[in-house]
Amino acid sequence: MHREQEGFSFYQWPARPNRAVESLMWKGALVHALAFSGSILALFYYWFAVADRYAIFLYNHLGATPFDEQTRSRYWMCGLVASGAVLTVYTFFNWFVGRTAVLRKRTYDPPAWWRIWLLCVAPLAVGIPLITMKVNQPTLPWPLALSCVIATLSGLALALLPGAWAARQPFRLALLAVTSLGLVPCFLLVRVVELPGFGLLSKPAAYAVAIGSATLGAIWLVGLAFLQARWWKYLPQTWSLYLGGLCWSYLLLPLAHYLFLTPPEFRYISVAENFFARTFWAQMLSFLTALVLAAVINHRYFHPIIKKAHENPTDSHNQLYNLPKHHLSRSGDG
Repeated sequence: MHREQEGFSFYQWPARPNRAVESLMWKGALVHALAFSGSILALFYYWFAVADRYAIFLYNHLGATPFDEQTRSRYWMCGLVASGAVLTVYTFFNWFVGRTAVLRKRTYDPPAWWRIWLLCVAPLAVGIPLITMKVNQPTLPWPLALSCVIATLSGLALALLPGAWAARQPFRLALLAVTSLGLVPCFLLVRVVELPGFGLLSKPAAYAVAIGSATLGAIWLVGLAFLQARWWKYLPQTWSLYLGGLCWSYLLLPLAHYLFLTPPEFRYISVAENFFARTFWAQMLSFLTALVLAAVINHRYFHPIIKKAHENPTDSHNQLYNLPKHHLSRSGDG
């Protein structure tokens, strides 16, 4: 199979292949897109048409109504939960197929994430509004249906990104996943600085939580960066690490909440406030703090460590973890 991304990055757009190969790539991507679109639409149909809406969206819970502020957020959070399911299944699928191919001394290259995503846009942009605006009661107004589409497509883009790594460099993906956990406190806890304005927390406590969470995240990131630079001659790129943190915070954790933190007989979709800030400035502060910490591990302090490690490479170690020499570099994702 044609390899679209030789020395690829987590988010890189590959060079355009010749027309015949490109046609085959689009056909392969279409199969994946149909599977993902169908699965996501099936979930939306279940949540909005089959399941008990009073359970899924907690109507009447603590006085909640179908269109109050919190309940409205549950509708578009469905898109992130569905995308989290795609991320989990697709990553495991690519890992399994990739490892099977290696055992057969072959390679497996999944379709480029952006091809699959583009082919999913039309069916999801049409199917989600048809489901949410036409079936069961109450139906959603078009702004809420549109928010469901936007959340789903945004989450799906993140969900498809790790697929190629899972197939071809699973150990590197595992390193990235473990390291990017250090950004989760920034995404989810720095936003507590807004709570004093709502009378929910004192200012000293809010700032202590925000600063403490960012500090713990920084310690985790720097520690993992040092280990990777020392033992695997590798540092993840800033944006790859940042996107990994987004996947944890806004796809996998909402999915985990739905599957494991709600009663089996009464599963419901979380409100957005469990994962997102109430105010724009607090959310931007969380995003910016996480971005700064993601950039920290590419600081020049780690460069001599990687250079020294390259002077004494361990071929057997590289082969064990499927990290070819030409992929071992400072910007190790590329």
